[in-house]
Order: sequence, then C-alpha cells, then structure tokens
Amino acid sequence: MSAFTEKEIAYLQTQRLGRMATVSPAGKPHVVPVGFRFDADRGVFEVGGHSLAQSKKFKDLQQNPAIAFVVDDLASVTPWVPRGIEVRGRAELFEEGGERFGAGWDKAWIRIHPERIVAWGIDAPPFSGANKRSVPPGA
Repeated sequence: MSAFTEKEIAYLQTQRLGRMATVSPAGKPHVVPVGFRFDADRGVFEVGGHSLAQSKKFKDLQQNPAIAFVVDDLASVTPWVPRGIEVRGRAELFEEGGERFGAGWDKAWIRIHPERIVAWGIDAPPFSGANKRSVPPGA
C-alpha cells in the first residue's frame, strides 16, 4: 500500500522531471534535475540516466544513502498556483537493470524509499498548508 494519497499518485504519474539532492562525504549538498518514474504500487521513485554509475549523485549515495527528492510545477501562473511533493528518505542503488528506462541509459539506477512526505497544492488549495507526514517502516 502506498503512503501517497490518490491525488498525489495521480499528480506524480503526470510528471517526469524532479530534483534530487544528495550529500557528499565532505557534507556538501548537491542537487540536480533528473528524470524519474513513480511506482504507485510500491510507493517509490525510480531514477535512471546516462552514465549514472559515474555521476556525482550516484557516488554520493554510495557513501550516504540519505536523499531528498522534489517534484513540483505550476498548475497556473494567473492566478499563481504552485503544487508539489518533497520526499526525504533513503536511496537503494542497483548496478543492473537501468537500461529499461530508455535507450542509451546506464545499467545503474536508483530507487527512492520515502520516509517523510511533504505535499502542497495537491489535496488542498495552494497556500492552505502542507500535508506533512512520516512514512511508517515497511509502508
């Protein structure tokens, strides 16, 4: 069972670009845009990419699996209607299977397991407060 609401799942299934934040061994943050897929059944994000195994983000996660991931957009600019989901959690790294994300993509890929979810402008009107919650282990 997913820790995401039905509206959050519907939103995530329409999005393809997110921002992934990692931390280097020296404690320096690093954030990059990445393509992703959302597995609604498992409630996890799957990230692949070109030369992923050689990337800074993958190397950072090998040392420290803590990760933050944001998917957001503007539903409208008139009026201003932001919406999005921030996930904090842990990354699971895979050395094989990433080529399923697309032609020319690296074999390596990442699965993001949410531990904390903060959503805004999806289940409630924008600026009405974020829907913040922790994800129970195994959920």
